[in-house]
Amino acid sequence: MIPLVLLGASGRMGRAVAEAAAAGGGFELRACVDREIPRGAASPEWNTDLSAVLRGGDVVIEFSSPAAAAAAATICAERGARLVSGTTGLDATQERAMTAAAERTAVLRASNFSVGVLALRRALASALAALPEWDLEIVERHHRLKADSPSGTALTLAQDALAARGWPASALVNGRAGRLGARPDAQIGLHAVRGGSFVGDHTVLFAGPGESLELRHVAQDRAAFAQGALKAARFVADAPPGAYTLEAVLPAGR
Repeated sequence: MIPLVLLGASGRMGRAVAEAAAAGGGFELRACVDREIPRGAASPEWNTDLSAVLRGGDVVIEFSSPAAAAAAATICAERGARLVSGTTGLDATQERAMTAAAERTAVLRASNFSVGVLALRRALASALAALPEWDLEIVERHHRLKADSPSGTALTLAQDALAARGWPASALVNGRAGRLGARPDAQIGLHAVRGGSFVGDHTVLFAGPGESLELRHVAQDRAAFAQGALKAARFVADAPPGAYTLEAVLPAGR
């Protein structure tokens, strides 16, 4: 049994991971951590302080905040625990904390734990190679409560495209307004839609002369992300120290 500690346990993703771990077997949900302990919480152990419950050999799965994610990485490295991190938007100092922790323990990070999104990224790589001169736009839709935009997944897709085309970060444009003139060739438009209860919807649109192509992934339930996070937890439980991504868990061809 892999001992799990959930950080951000009362959030949407924390609850989804807890449900998936209980249903899937092979995991012991040993403790839950969040800023507030839900009323009536009994089992497993709840705490507001990760360091108070963490033991060596635990696997921490966190969907929390940039500050909490960076602090969790440091604590995991100190205690000999592993970390699966789904938080995005870390600043430079927090990124350094993640990097330092990965020198001492296994740290796996992803902006999206969906297997389908990983397939989307691989399809995007093929399309970029086949359509080097086509215009590229990314549209993402999320629920009305999502705090950041564009989403971490949209930014990951954009970074994949920038790397493939050799373009600088300045080629990214967040939406458009006003009389801007013709669209530059070396540009990627990022468009964030917020409303309702979208779980996660990402479309990469290629537009060429007289034709277009759309690659789209729609997450219908957070259980998809939870299953990916548990696959990552199984991987890091036996992995040596290092910085990992979901590609290590699900290499191409498997």
